[in-house]
Amino acid sequence: MLWEDFSNIFGATKVRTMYWTSWLQLDSPCMLEHVILPVELVFFVILLIQILRKSLNLIRKQNKVSDQGITEMDNPTVIKFGFAYKISIVCTILLLAVHASMFLLLNLNHETQCNSKLEAFTSEIIQVLSWGISLIAICKISKSNLFFHWILRVWWICSFIMSVISTTLHVNFSFTNMGQIGIREYADFIGFIASTILLIISSRGKTDIVLIAATNDISNPLLGEKTEKNSECKRESPYGKATFTQLISFSWLNPLFATGYKKALDQNDIPEVDIKDSAEFLTTSFSDSLRRVKEKDGTTNPSIYKAIYLFARKKAALNAFFAVVSASASYVGPYLITDFVDFLGEKETRGLKSGYLLSIAFLCGKMVETIAQRQWNFGARQLGLRLRGALITHIYKKGLNLSSRSRQSHSGGEIMNLMSVDVQRVTDFVWHVNVIWMLPVQISLAVFILHTNLGLGSFAALAATLAVMTLNIPLTKIQKKYQSKIMEAKDARMKATSEILRNMRTLKLQAWDTQFGQRIESLRKNEYNWLMKSLRQAALSAFIFWGSPTFISVITFWACMFMGIELTAARVLSAFATFRMLQSPIFSLPDLLNVIAQGKVSVDRIASYLREEEIQHDVIEYVAKDRTETDVVIDKGRFSWDPDSRSPTIDEIDLKVKRGMKVAICGSVGSGKSSLLSGILGEIYKQSGTVKISGTKAYVPQSPWILTGNIRDNITFGKEYDHDKYEKTVEACALKKDFELFSCGDLTGIGERGINMSGGQKQRIQIARAVYQDADIYLLDDPFSAVDAHTGTHLFKECLMGILKEKTVLFVTHQVEFLPAADLILVMKNGKIAQAGKYEELLKQNIGFEVLVGAHNVALESVLMVEKSTRTALDKIAEGESNIKPVHVQHDAAQDNPPENKGNEGKLVQDEEREKGSISKEVYWSYMTTFKGGILVPIILLAQISFQILQIASNYWMAWVCPTTTDAKPIFEMNVILLIYMALAIGSALCVLLRAMLVASVGLETAQTLFTNLLHNVLRAPMSFFDSTPTGRILNRASSDQSVLDLDMATKLGWCAFSVIEILGTIAVMSQVAWEVFVIFIPVTGICIWYQRYYTPTARELARLAQIQLSPILHHFSESLAGTASIRAFDQESRFAYTNLGLVDGFSKPWFHNVSAMEWLSFRLNLLSNFVFAFSLVLLVTLPEGIINPSIAGLAVTYGINLNVLQASVIWNICNAENKMISVERIFQYSSIPHEAPLVIEDCRPTKNWPETGTICLNNLEVRYAEHLPSVLKNITCTFPGRKKIGVVGRTGSGKSTLIQALFRIVEPREGSIIIDNVDICKIGLHDLRTRLSIIPQDPSLFEGTVRGNLDPLQQYSDTEVWEALDKCQLGDIVRDKKQKLESQVVENGENWSAGQRQLFCLGRALLKRSSILVLDEATASVDSATDGVIQKIISQEFQDRTVVTIAHRIHTVIDSDLVLVLSDGRIAEYDEPSKLLEREDSFFFKLIKEYSSRSHTFNSIE
Repeated sequence: MLWEDFSNIFGATKVRTMYWTSWLQLDSPCMLEHVILPVELVFFVILLIQILRKSLNLIRKQNKVSDQGITEMDNPTVIKFGFAYKISIVCTILLLAVHASMFLLLNLNHETQCNSKLEAFTSEIIQVLSWGISLIAICKISKSNLFFHWILRVWWICSFIMSVISTTLHVNFSFTNMGQIGIREYADFIGFIASTILLIISSRGKTDIVLIAATNDISNPLLGEKTEKNSECKRESPYGKATFTQLISFSWLNPLFATGYKKALDQNDIPEVDIKDSAEFLTTSFSDSLRRVKEKDGTTNPSIYKAIYLFARKKAALNAFFAVVSASASYVGPYLITDFVDFLGEKETRGLKSGYLLSIAFLCGKMVETIAQRQWNFGARQLGLRLRGALITHIYKKGLNLSSRSRQSHSGGEIMNLMSVDVQRVTDFVWHVNVIWMLPVQISLAVFILHTNLGLGSFAALAATLAVMTLNIPLTKIQKKYQSKIMEAKDARMKATSEILRNMRTLKLQAWDTQFGQRIESLRKNEYNWLMKSLRQAALSAFIFWGSPTFISVITFWACMFMGIELTAARVLSAFATFRMLQSPIFSLPDLLNVIAQGKVSVDRIASYLREEEIQHDVIEYVAKDRTETDVVIDKGRFSWDPDSRSPTIDEIDLKVKRGMKVAICGSVGSGKSSLLSGILGEIYKQSGTVKISGTKAYVPQSPWILTGNIRDNITFGKEYDHDKYEKTVEACALKKDFELFSCGDLTGIGERGINMSGGQKQRIQIARAVYQDADIYLLDDPFSAVDAHTGTHLFKECLMGILKEKTVLFVTHQVEFLPAADLILVMKNGKIAQAGKYEELLKQNIGFEVLVGAHNVALESVLMVEKSTRTALDKIAEGESNIKPVHVQHDAAQDNPPENKGNEGKLVQDEEREKGSISKEVYWSYMTTFKGGILVPIILLAQISFQILQIASNYWMAWVCPTTTDAKPIFEMNVILLIYMALAIGSALCVLLRAMLVASVGLETAQTLFTNLLHNVLRAPMSFFDSTPTGRILNRASSDQSVLDLDMATKLGWCAFSVIEILGTIAVMSQVAWEVFVIFIPVTGICIWYQRYYTPTARELARLAQIQLSPILHHFSESLAGTASIRAFDQESRFAYTNLGLVDGFSKPWFHNVSAMEWLSFRLNLLSNFVFAFSLVLLVTLPEGIINPSIAGLAVTYGINLNVLQASVIWNICNAENKMISVERIFQYSSIPHEAPLVIEDCRPTKNWPETGTICLNNLEVRYAEHLPSVLKNITCTFPGRKKIGVVGRTGSGKSTLIQALFRIVEPREGSIIIDNVDICKIGLHDLRTRLSIIPQDPSLFEGTVRGNLDPLQQYSDTEVWEALDKCQLGDIVRDKKQKLESQVVENGENWSAGQRQLFCLGRALLKRSSILVLDEATASVDSATDGVIQKIISQEFQDRTVVTIAHRIHTVIDSDLVLVLSDGRIAEYDEPSKLLEREDSFFFKLIKEYSSRSHTFNSIE
């Protein structure tokens, strides 16, 4: 009989039979009824109550409908029943019939196991009634739900468990008492099948019912009230629509593979993620988890660990179930090996049927293992994706709400690491957490199998296993320390890298790029040291992993020898298989502890960040517009950037601004002007007082914040495009002319941080952004500093006093000429409002305001002094004609040329580089030969081959010398056998240690070399590269991709070779027994290779797209962090958060489908491997007895058990390595960046005193930023005489700053030349040029560190010289007031210093350097008139005998220049002495002077 064969197989040992019999003797005859009856009764009552309640509700609803006279025909619909719904009814009817039949059999006096017929009758009656009610519930309730009711699903799960117990006990009872299977048992089998199907349906839960509207044939799922609301936003996803079989086989991916095989996938080819995997759903769910933890614990800072638990527990529980099933099924093979070897020696007596049944049992175990393993792997990855999405969105939202103090304690680079590295580590932990549930199951089953075969010897194995696992604990503690240090070092490096990339223009202008690159290398060296320690410790763990089976087996066999337990071949082989299975939990423990250590560090870092102080959300009280006439009220306001500081930043602020008022805020540098605006915005910490606002706000910060994209998107800023409104805004902000010059008009692409726009253009774009918002209150922080005189006049008249005439405007300004038109002027001094009133009132008070006005008048007088040489022209200016209008267009021959053709070539930021097709062999070869030409690679392979040979030899030795039965004697003494085995095993373990150490060292050295190359290539890249490449792309390579090279790449690539070597060893062992296995193995291998080739194109592109889609997340976050004040001021947090959600989903799409594709391939490869293994077993069973040695055949089976894992691992490792190799490919992409000219050209080095006189000759100079962009400077030919002052003026965007960049060779001339003191600057090294020139740039840059470090980063000057420079640039007293003096802190971007103070720092650098040529690029744009006057005086004194080239919008700073160069549209409009230019009324310079002087008079009349 079939069952007898099974009994013989599974009861082969006396121990097992004895345990089973003794348990039955303790069993109660009615145990089944005693256990199951209460459960059945509880569910019967619950089901009955539920069906009655629903029926009553339905009756009431029908009565209500009939009373209202509404019939169902008003909305005719057709119900379409899904497969799950139909099969659930079929299975329920089947179970109802089964239990009804059993009830009838009991009535016919059919014998039962239970002695009490009452209990048996009761059990069957309740079953019949329960299934009857279940059938009614399915037919009636489920029509209005997308999911089956939870009570039904729980009932089906319990019925499955009861069916398993019932079937097992009834079959055993029948065999024990009757020796055969009866009707009851067959009915149990039918019920078991039906219960299994219902279990599957309950795990999925969906009914698949849809409503088809008869009117429009639109199908809508019956979602009920809650689901209907969400159905609109639900997106189509193949995974979401997949059937049960598709979910198991991952065949829902087939359409994607079909597309990917035909062509290279694009982002649009990838299906959407399921709604439950979307960022919006995940962030809502995680926020809900945080809220629940907060409510339960009663705390404002909920535990992120508890929130993650609540968020992930359901999916994690399902994954844990599959993981435990997979772990349990994996031990079926080792358990059955003893029986199989015994069978091979007793074929004639036991018959082939037993062998075939054993083969089926092996195969079933492998199939269950395959399905469960693939499901928990996929489920863990999916849960990791969900947690990643939730954490990234919360990190982003937190970034938008960080207070100023928190922002200073977390640099952009650190927060980027949280997103890119820490979140990834938490994702990895989610996968490894399943090992926690698998470990005890694996160890328990291993000990059970060993105890079955070796008796008390199993305890020696257990002790050895625990000893090895315990050894890993201190190693893990050390690893945790290393991981913390690695993250700290990585943070420091990324922080410095981010800062350098952000300020690259300053570094190149100052020739500091080499020194700052050395700082990065120094930080990397520290990171490298910790990485090396970590990897060496990991190599030691690998040695323990590979050596553990040997160590455990030696201990176990020695223990058996001392205990007198016979070691037969069958027992030894079963032990070998078990020890190899134990390898997984032993290795998993340190890996698990390591990942826990990494994960805990990362979660703690994220939790610390999420607990950081936020801005005060309740600092501003909003008042309805109809309840007040004042738009801004501050009462006794006291504000400080440092909440703990006793001395506030601004104090005693009392302010009332009525609707429509224009309020000007002025004062000296650092007086608190910007802080006052921040107080109104709620950006600065309010220590006391009240702030009330009525209406919406718009804000223009002092430092322009421009988003990557195009100009129109920057102006509309989320508002719907209104053509008329847009045109008025653009006209008022003087952008029309700029649009005509741009290649694509207002659709021209803007580089990162507006890098390809001039300072004035950036300022006007963000003013236009504010105007377009049509807000009630406008806060403008020094809006006129970056624009020239006539543009400033236009902005003031047409924008502030024109389009914003009815609006409330508070504007900070240093331009005194705009003050008379203000309704209220606030004079700030030392953080307080020193004076407040109208222009005339403040002049009469004579307590400070006149100092600012006086400085302006002095500057104005310097302009009027030119009257001596050009009296006629100046008389016309002094008359202050009322019909004067700002000049926007210069009519000269230079403008006759039309602008460049518009087209796509105007796009500055190009799409990220992405290779297509397979990764080239050159990439692999370059990687492997980077370190010492790859000389160590053969040694690594030789070590692995030696390990494999020695390991097989040791196992072969034990199988050969051990007897096949307990009666036979071994060939050698057991001592000799074990000593030889131990020698072979130790040799193999040492080979592993050598291989692991070499892989760790070679891999890290290679990563270090590639990092150094990447750093040098990026630092040597021209500025055009940084203009067109978002920082996020570079940071992504320096962070995520570099991390792959540091920790994963060498290991993954090594495993490709190691797994091939291992499977070749397995095939060699199996071929020793039955070469016929190649008949099936070769074609199956061919199929595997075909699958791999079919899979690779899709997976490769998915991995590339996932890498590319990560950069926009980081880039968007970086931009958002830089503009948090603007985002909050415009109330745009939700829009930016939504954009982030879209970017997260954009990354999730390829990432999710990539990990799914891996499981798709693994599932198919595992099935094929299982087929080969089953064929091998059948072959061994079929071969006649005596042809093969049972011991060697058993060894083949021992190795064959892992064949599916090995065969899949070969393909898996190749695919995984290729996916990881994409990171190498991406880093290699930046190794071919075009370099700037050499830093030093030895053959063309200038003399030490060059430039001596500072004469600059420009010959036919033409400059463009990129080949696909139009020329910015055209045919510039002129000479700047040495030791003269040259002023460069022109309309915003005319090419002034570009001329300066060409002088420093930031942009190389396309044509022409620049000669300084007879030296062509294009023929000398860049450092030789830039170190001899000084510049105060338009955008001041400060680095995180100290005051001294910012003035003298290269430590070239003494403290005395530094103090002298500080005093000259008006910062000496401010720095002396600070406790740490020169060591005072400068935070990231210099955010703890005002914009004016940052500009003064740059002046201090120039004063220290004292070059022969000084360039001032809007050097005093952000300081008040009084400070400007002092600075101009210092410059004229300190650089009296130097060449000074000044670009300025304040005309008085260039009026006393020796020569003035006027640029227009990139060409020379005028170039002469100021006095001569003023003699011509049609000259552009004349009009500028007239504009400047006239507006000082005319604005007095603007009210």
